[in-house]
Amino acid sequence: MEDFPQTPDDDLKESQAVLDDYRSSSSNPEYTKGHLTPVCHQETLHDREATYTLTNIVPQRAASNNGPWSALEKKMLNKIKPHCTGEMYVITGAIPYQNERLLKERVSIPEYMWSAYCCPEYTSTPYLTYAAVGRNDPDSGNDIVERGRNSKGYDVKEMTVQDLENILERRLNMQIMLFRNKCIPTGE
Repeated sequence: MEDFPQTPDDDLKESQAVLDDYRSSSSNPEYTKGHLTPVCHQETLHDREATYTLTNIVPQRAASNNGPWSALEKKMLNKIKPHCTGEMYVITGAIPYQNERLLKERVSIPEYMWSAYCCPEYTSTPYLTYAAVGRNDPDSGNDIVERGRNSKGYDVKEMTVQDLENILERRLNMQIMLFRNKCIPTGE
């Protein structure tokens, strides 16, 4: 894998995030590079290295990324993968603030993270599809994920894929179908 250029050209900086956007400063000390495709879900070194591209990264608060969200990623991997007899599909995304917030006035900061899992071929287990939404802002309202007492505000709500699709449809104002064909939710 080729290293990302240390000094990206202006065309690249205009179209996507660059490493400088994530460098800690007094204006953004709490944000980390939150992986959309988790490193822990990859089996080979090449696949793990591929997750470190900036196109797989969003600004995620450290307390979420290293806490409840990381725990969810590991929990889902351990809960679903042993029962998959074929491929396990994972889709992860971010829900932006309704009033955009930017990191270094360039990179959109998500209010919530979401993830959906599907295992179309599985052994005896109740998990065919699964989903969750996690807070990336402890001060967000309770409209998507309620704030718990012991979570410091970075709660993760587990749900069905259909419930996640409904949340995304309401927030993004568009029809959403996360999985097709064999991954269509059945009896969640």
